[in-house]
Amino acid sequence: MAIAAGADFGTLSVRVTLLDSERGRLGTATAPYPLHRRREDPDYATQSHDDQMNALVAATRQVIADTGVNGQEIVAFALDTTGSSVLIVDEAMQPLGEYYLWCDHRAHKEARQITRLAHETNLEAIEWCGGVYSHEWGWAKLLHWLRNAAPEERANFGTALEHCDMVAATLTGVQRPADLKRSVCAMGHKWMWNPKWDGLPSEEFLTQLDPLLAGVREKIGGEYLTSDHLYGGISEEWATKMGLKPGTIVPVGAFDAHWDALGAGCKEGDVVNVVGTSTCIIAMAQKTELVPGVCGVVPGSVHPQLTGIEAGLSAVGDIFEAIAKRANTTVKDLAKGLEDYRAGQTGLLRLSWDNGDRTVLVNPELGGVTLGWNMIHTAQDELHAAIEGTAFHTRIILERMAEYGVPVERVINGGGIPQNNLTLNHIYANVLNKPVLVPDGIPTSLGSGIVALTAAGVYPSIEAAQEKLCLPFRTYMPQPEAVAIYERLYQLYRKVYFGLGSADAPAVALGEVLPELRRIAKDSLAQSASD
Repeated sequence: MAIAAGADFGTLSVRVTLLDSERGRLGTATAPYPLHRRREDPDYATQSHDDQMNALVAATRQVIADTGVNGQEIVAFALDTTGSSVLIVDEAMQPLGEYYLWCDHRAHKEARQITRLAHETNLEAIEWCGGVYSHEWGWAKLLHWLRNAAPEERANFGTALEHCDMVAATLTGVQRPADLKRSVCAMGHKWMWNPKWDGLPSEEFLTQLDPLLAGVREKIGGEYLTSDHLYGGISEEWATKMGLKPGTIVPVGAFDAHWDALGAGCKEGDVVNVVGTSTCIIAMAQKTELVPGVCGVVPGSVHPQLTGIEAGLSAVGDIFEAIAKRANTTVKDLAKGLEDYRAGQTGLLRLSWDNGDRTVLVNPELGGVTLGWNMIHTAQDELHAAIEGTAFHTRIILERMAEYGVPVERVINGGGIPQNNLTLNHIYANVLNKPVLVPDGIPTSLGSGIVALTAAGVYPSIEAAQEKLCLPFRTYMPQPEAVAIYERLYQLYRKVYFGLGSADAPAVALGEVLPELRRIAKDSLAQSASD
């Protein structure tokens, strides 16, 4: 029997869970930290490293107190974070400002320049991240910082780190960039790192992109490791602050959605939709093959022995929140009664582009689209259509993955929203025409605990830990009548999605869309009346 801790850093709070190798979850505690936005710049989103570390201390001490566990008996502490959340530090590992959070979108220009030059120079790495480099990712954010920092700040540049690597470095007492370890998960998915082409993009490419990047490649150094390697042991300073034993094992970290997938029970052949403010779609495969439009195919990124495939939607829960805010209510209140809606009954077709398209178009310049409005539609109708739209978008992604050899045998809905929105799970099952499995409980931070116990040698493999610790599933089965309606709607969705989604899309006839939406709504309501 052994106890380990898993920490999950989200956008607004950190969650720390204690797991017993025999009894499973012992308890969970959370602590918040502020997100810094600017009204004059909606793309701005930052966070303080100190705020996050203080929250980690508070949540760790709280869960130890709540469970009555002796902190000295905790054998390992693993952590996952948002990404790409980037921190610039000096040579002494001191932050030069705040994190560029994953949802900081200031680096549009830089991302476009990276994409254009990558294609002009036939940089192989661009094909492995979907053909388009995102403004949410590391190189774009670092270049934006270099271009906008004061000259004296640029002179102090030591390195740039992903959030998961900075927290692990802080806990283990790393004091200089040369001693860093870096997560293959983070660097592979967001920094175009792959041993296939000698790691990071070449110095020649980077300096051609901008002379400010001269010498930076060498500074993004250290060991690049999968999460079956140890980062180090917790330093005496941080062990004292957190109530742990000095030297407590810390494995190399990863991104939250990737380890959430492990905590949700993901195995080869599964696809996990980690549905929260956005959706991260995670799959694993034996083979490492390109999937056009999919933003990350990285060996060892999720499971150390398999290739991780990452895709996703740029906004999901954020869309639901925005609809509720415009109606001056909450999502919880607006969702009351959605369980009585029938497939397609609203006559609305909503595309989930409110924050751009992450996969498969990889186009940040898109905006939300809702077709079919009439004079009596309500905010609740839009919310239902938005849930349907995120399900259609997910189907687009899963079909692209399957087309290129990624097995899609089981669909698991993880993340926070599926635990609280049963309508969403039913809609996904009907749109995808597959059973949808949902962990019977909250899997967040369970994956980091599984990695911690495996790193400590308590379990021989990730699979053995999952077998013991993952939650049972609730299953949502597709309903034939709803599946038939959604098949009709999905064909309209595909037409609009690809027709409007890219500037070079071939001409497509859209005249049938609005009349067909009316017919589908009429047929759906007629089905309801006959039941």
